[in-house]
Amino acid sequence: MRKIAYIALFISVFWSCQVQQTIVDRPIVFDDERIALTKEYLLQRYNVEQNNPEIKPTMIVLHWTAIPTLEGSFDAFKDTKLPNWRPDIENVSGLNVSTQFLVDRDGTIYRLMPENYMGRHVIGLNHCSIGVENVGGTDKYPLTKQQLKSNIWLVNYLAEKYNIDYLIGHYEYILFEGHPLWLEVDDGYRTEKTDPGTDFMKKVRKATKKFNFKPVPSK
Repeated sequence: MRKIAYIALFISVFWSCQVQQTIVDRPIVFDDERIALTKEYLLQRYNVEQNNPEIKPTMIVLHWTAIPTLEGSFDAFKDTKLPNWRPDIENVSGLNVSTQFLVDRDGTIYRLMPENYMGRHVIGLNHCSIGVENVGGTDKYPLTKQQLKSNIWLVNYLAEKYNIDYLIGHYEYILFEGHPLWLEVDDGYRTEKTDPGTDFMKKVRKATKKFNFKPVPSK
């Protein structure tokens, strides 16, 4: 029995070491032009006028990039202005999309920008949310177990650091229409989302239930 107990202890310690994470800083371009476009976005989309691009995060939004590689995903967010392959949202603002974090398929977590700067990643809620993008998400490149573990770790990290009330998947953002957090001024500006999938969200929520996040509004 003692031998079994030692083996169990070893496995427990080994597992705890395995799930330890670090955050790798890999900044996208966040120059004066991007800061100006971010402040412009806050003013034009949310009627929020301020002298900096900072937010007070109360929400975490999980995404997938639908791009199979880290480099391709990083390049999608890197530049200040929207690339020409996003005509669906370029008329709203020239500010490029971005999230604070990007998780590679091997589970590596990259921080792309200051955690308390606004990223453009979710309609209506950018002003209060931290976004986490996951490389992949297609049938050919589904999200991995390593990404799941890293998302759970990252939610724990952020919830312990900030006053986070909500954890949502991107596909759930539209349920916040009419909620006090919802600030989008254009009733016609919506996009249909499915990321990061209901199963992925169920597993992350189960693993982080200790935080007692508020339920997503129901229509």
